[in-house]
Amino acid sequence: MIVSSAAVCAALYALGALATAYIESPWGRGQFRPAVVIPAFFATIFGPLVGGIGGAIGTFIADSIKHGGPYMPSLVAAVPGNFVAFYLYGAMVRRFSWRKFIVAGHVSLVVGNVLTALLYTTYVFSTIMPGLIVGLSIWWYITMLPFLFLIVPVLVKAVSKAMPSLVPEDVRKASLLEEMPRKEFVLSLVVPGLVMVGVGAALHFYPDLIAFFFPGKFAKLRPILEGLLKVMFFVTGVANVLCGLIFGGLSTGKKS
Repeated sequence: MIVSSAAVCAALYALGALATAYIESPWGRGQFRPAVVIPAFFATIFGPLVGGIGGAIGTFIADSIKHGGPYMPSLVAAVPGNFVAFYLYGAMVRRFSWRKFIVAGHVSLVVGNVLTALLYTTYVFSTIMPGLIVGLSIWWYITMLPFLFLIVPVLVKAVSKAMPSLVPEDVRKASLLEEMPRKEFVLSLVVPGLVMVGVGAALHFYPDLIAFFFPGKFAKLRPILEGLLKVMFFVTGVANVLCGLIFGGLSTGKKS
């Protein structure tokens, strides 16, 4: 069961990642990946090992197809980063509750993205680049967060109704309407969004701060990309705030 579930997870994750593989970060490194919902979903239903293995294999397949052959930076950085992220997430949501889901989502994204960025920059540039590590980690985190929080619960409850025998009892019985901590859920989207807007504003009013995000060989790209960097923080921040407020508005009046 673990092998077959992990294989399906890896295949779906590879397809999902490839769908957005050419939408890259402002640094031209690291891609937009809403497909993280796939290994997170599998880790919720089938456990941490399935999510971790499926995420690791799926990301390597997607990156290798994109680059036309086995892609070593993916093997060195993305594979362990995805494995750790989704294994950690799956371990944290055992004895499932929606509150655990919220905490696990934040922790796994932060740990997995920082690890991936650290390993990637160290391998590719043979040095630790704090600015690039922070920039990539923030970009991945803030662009993955709304998809994880808004889509995974819907998928989990849909499968719980359609194929209840596949879903662990604690996951199946966790009511999305009655047990989801609405305040924490909304704040989990709104607060990071406001932080991102604040970072964008700081970069706009204190342009010297931008140099931190463009170290070494990326320094020459600063005049071209600093506007894109500010837009990234503003747009992703506002998107997260709106997602949180919309969810809060839709759930107002429902049972808590």
